[in-house]
Amino acid sequence: MLYLRLFWEFFKTGLFAVGGGLATLPFLSAMADQTGWFTQRELADMIAVSESTPGPIGVNSATYVGFTVGGLPGAVIATLGLITPSVIIILTIAILLRSFQNNRFVVTVFRFLRPASVALIASAGISVAKIAFLSGDSGSLLARLEPRALAIAAAVYVLSACIPKTKKLHPILWIALSAIAGILIF
Repeated sequence: MLYLRLFWEFFKTGLFAVGGGLATLPFLSAMADQTGWFTQRELADMIAVSESTPGPIGVNSATYVGFTVGGLPGAVIATLGLITPSVIIILTIAILLRSFQNNRFVVTVFRFLRPASVALIASAGISVAKIAFLSGDSGSLLARLEPRALAIAAAVYVLSACIPKTKKLHPILWIALSAIAGILIF
């Protein structure tokens, strides 16, 4: 029964998370609350690890959650659950789109999916920012701010965007430096 639930939960996520890996984050957050398989803090850690390892965030997270909940079979089942809707939809679209590629309705639907994707990704970004920059659930916003996290983010921004010599450094270097700074400071 656990494997069926793993497949179903990640199937729903894969079906409705339009816009790529970051769009899965609101669904993963809801899954954490509904299933208890992982906490919001563990989700933040999954995002950090997924961002610094090869592969999409959603697939990496599904594999991790599946493995922690159900071992190797759980990892495979959760990952398959996440990617199955995409495979079905892409195959269906590939077959049908050829005959409808100039249809105004189809063009309009795709035009309206873009803002939905942006909204899902923005929601994920806000969730991650809350976890990274705020501590606790009570108190004023100012009292909950994590000054060390803000300092790291500000330093990385200034170094990567404002100093000409560092603008061309590879993003992986910035991820590694941020991880090291986080480990040393926290």
